[in-house]
Amino acid sequence: MLSLVTVIIVLCSMWALLAIWFQAPWGVAGRNGLLALWSVGLLFVLWLLWSSWVWLGVGLYVLAFALLLGWWGSLEPTHDRQWADDLAHITTGEVQGSNVILHNVRNFTWQGEHDYDAVWETRQYDLTQLQSVDMITSYWGIPAIAHILVTFGFSDGRFITFTVEVRREKTEVFSEIGGFFKEFELAIIASDERDVVHVRTNVRGEDAYLYRVELSDVAMRSLFLAYVNEANRLAEQPRFYQTVTANCTTLVFRMMQSIVDGLPLDYRLLLSGYLPSYIEKMGGLQPGLPMAELREAGRITLRARQAGRSEDFSTVIRQGVPGWR
Repeated sequence: MLSLVTVIIVLCSMWALLAIWFQAPWGVAGRNGLLALWSVGLLFVLWLLWSSWVWLGVGLYVLAFALLLGWWGSLEPTHDRQWADDLAHITTGEVQGSNVILHNVRNFTWQGEHDYDAVWETRQYDLTQLQSVDMITSYWGIPAIAHILVTFGFSDGRFITFTVEVRREKTEVFSEIGGFFKEFELAIIASDERDVVHVRTNVRGEDAYLYRVELSDVAMRSLFLAYVNEANRLAEQPRFYQTVTANCTTLVFRMMQSIVDGLPLDYRLLLSGYLPSYIEKMGGLQPGLPMAELREAGRITLRARQAGRSEDFSTVIRQGVPGWR
């Protein structure tokens, strides 16, 4: 029993040390001081446990951990930070019948990661002209993890891409572990497709794949409006990014659940790099083609790099993609 209590206390302390590391107040000095204090306190509690002062050790630890949880619960997301330029705004929308006016649509021209022309626009879209939905998966490391973007195409030739982003501050660098510890807020951004794909394939060196998604006209419009409504809610009430439960895949899945009945949970919702095979299994990709062929034909990385910042960027990257002529 004593061994089990020790293991529980050590595991809780591992979480506590990470929470302090990512969220401790008072800068580096405050963080290091609190880490040292918790570590010394942990050693003292373990000494009490194994010196026959079991209840005293447990009581002291429960008190300390309760205080830590109280502090943790007081941490709230905010929109009031010095955000990175490409995450400075959250898109919002006004719905007027079949017309949607989007505010803060990103349309950057990227020369490099830190070299760009920053432009935020207001755009208007007629949902009666909505005719396609594409999913783009962009990989930067292991095959199991990808960033998910959803692009809506209109009969006038325009494309608008929604992306759920980790909202970094100017000095922050993304951390998967930090995403478990309230390190980042969430942002939903509508972007010109050339901006959001170009920065990933041409500037950051990511590998991107595009898939035409099979949805009815009603479902396409519902998904577009779901993005707008979710973005409006997020602009009104900030939320923390969470690596597993609130990210670029899980938010889209929850939106789709309200549109398509019976979507099952699946490990590929966590391992987002495999999400296309989940959608293919649900009958959401081009019928009659194996997943390997859809993936190979849908690889847009080289075409995006060749297209650069050309006006027909969206047309070029779709050449040869199944479902597109």
